[in-house]
Amino acid sequence: MKKVLVSLNSIDKVKSFVKDISRFDYDFDLISGRYVIDAKSLLGIFSLDLSRPIELSIHADDAQADEVIESLEAYLAK
Repeated sequence: MKKVLVSLNSIDKVKSFVKDISRFDYDFDLISGRYVIDAKSLLGIFSLDLSRPIELSIHADDAQADEVIESLEAYLAK
């Protein structure tokens, strides 16, 4: 399992993030404070505070997680 910070600060970015992450068969969680939601849930994401970076937890082995991180480069918080 790996964790990275993602920035989802617009409606279009959230929609494309869910579309991109849904291509993978792994489980993903978004963690914001005490809230943990399924990263493939559009409504769940909109329930979070999107003004700050959110922690993405990737439930896959390291090689698979690295592949996911590469494909999500546009969403990584800088």
